[in-house]
Amino acid sequence: MLSRLQHPTLGEVVLSCTRRSTRTTITVRPSGEVRLSFPPYISQRRAIAFLESKAEWIKASQARYAERKSPSLSKEQIEALRAEAKRILPRRVEELASRHGLRYGNVTIRAARSKWGSCTAKGNLSLSLFLMTLPEHLRDYVILHELAHTVHHNHSPRFHALVDIMTDGREKELARELRQYAIR
Repeated sequence: MLSRLQHPTLGEVVLSCTRRSTRTTITVRPSGEVRLSFPPYISQRRAIAFLESKAEWIKASQARYAERKSPSLSKEQIEALRAEAKRILPRRVEELASRHGLRYGNVTIRAARSKWGSCTAKGNLSLSLFLMTLPEHLRDYVILHELAHTVHHNHSPRFHALVDIMTDGREKELARELRQYAIR
């Protein structure tokens, strides 16, 4: 069951009481939206008390998201990015896959705002056109990350080891740098 609460300092909070929840959790989204999920055996009052106890952490998370570098683009700019992404990204995927001896299926370019990229079980890559707003070395990092999923379909230690090898030992550094950017 979903409901909404207008919190005086956190803004709107989505309350989600569902049997799938096994514990009380708080999620802060890049938009700043706060979601409080809790199982039915926890009262709403107790869940809100948990939310209150984490208010400082929530505000800090919202502030971090607000500080991220995020382009605000018009429709025309988005279409220009799409054209540029379709021209550049598939070729770059091919170059990086060849360099590292990896095989992949199709490459599609989408206006995804939740993820920079994804890889299907069949090895098809989907890349966000907003990758074009990133510095080139971070675009390459995202592509290498997705190509690594054609070998390891998870985020296991072996997956991260492969990405680390392909990024010359810079996986953690690049992941940290990428978190400074947001898709909007």
